[in-house]
Amino acid sequence: MRGDIAHSKRIVVKIGTNLLSDRSGIDSKRIEELVLDIVNLQKKGVQVLLVSSGAIGLGAKELGKKGAVKAVAMRQACASIGQPILMSHYRSAFSRHQIVCSQILITRSEMNNRKTFVNLKNSVQTLLELGVVPIFNENDAVSTAEIGTAFGDNDRMSALVASKIDAQLLIILTDIGGLYTGDPQKKNSARLVSEVEKIDATIIGYAGKAGSTFSTGGMKTKLLAAKIAANAGCATIIASGYEEQILSRLLAGQQLGTYIPAEKKLKERSRWILNSQTQGCIRIDEGAVQALRNHKSLLPSGIVHVEGFFQAGEVVMINDVAKAVPYYNSEQVAAMAGSRSKDLANGKALVIFRPEDIVFLDHDE
Repeated sequence: MRGDIAHSKRIVVKIGTNLLSDRSGIDSKRIEELVLDIVNLQKKGVQVLLVSSGAIGLGAKELGKKGAVKAVAMRQACASIGQPILMSHYRSAFSRHQIVCSQILITRSEMNNRKTFVNLKNSVQTLLELGVVPIFNENDAVSTAEIGTAFGDNDRMSALVASKIDAQLLIILTDIGGLYTGDPQKKNSARLVSEVEKIDATIIGYAGKAGSTFSTGGMKTKLLAAKIAANAGCATIIASGYEEQILSRLLAGQQLGTYIPAEKKLKERSRWILNSQTQGCIRIDEGAVQALRNHKSLLPSGIVHVEGFFQAGEVVMINDVAKAVPYYNSEQVAAMAGSRSKDLANGKALVIFRPEDIVFLDHDE
């Protein structure tokens, strides 16, 4: 199953908080080792994008915080302190090899908005063509779950980045060897799952909780990230960042970590719809659901109810089965709900959205 890895020409590498931290703050030696590994891949023609955690933890240590930082305002303060520290170490490490790195701070809002989604892809493409290594991190200083702009974890963000830039491989580096059937520190019988055919309830059940003071992810978030990447035709490997030259060894085909294969690649617009946060919900009757599954447009007559507030062009839920992009805002859709075409716009048929504007959550495209 790993045969195509060696041919990957564009990869996303996500580096977890624990890998970058030591008692003093940041583990400079590990950053230098990871950067050297990336440089060696670049010399072989591989484009590498980094998604790096660690800003909040570094900021907390700079402030002398020893416990978990939970308050939103304090997490934002720690991020704003830690981010320049993190980037200065990366810049220093890459400059030793005459390579330029760039910083890209994003929130979920950039992914939800179609225009910024496309613009970000174009700017990243330019950076890669220039030989620059883009380093992504969530803009924790401004993003919060309360206002709907947070990704929640950098594992998810790394998968969305991989999806956006059409990467062939996502490598999530963590502090353990991959996915185990149980906690290897507590169960001697726990074994490494080398390859996952499909992420199902059993596989998700192997995942535990987040295991460190400052990280927000755990193995479950990594598996969910792998599902996002798979929809983009991108395979995922979850592996230990403590292994020497782990990136080069993985692309050489060594059987390290846990491999999750790519699935049939969704179209870019479909991926954007599927991965965007929804701004409301349009409830429709069963007849309309069946019509949509048969690749028909949604007509006003099939609408039962509208929930929430959304603008035309924003992503909404359709019942609990799909996501779609309507041509009208919530007020307009609510006003048309249940009406027949002959009662609207001088009898002209109006559609709320067309088949290309919907993705079913159980899609099989």
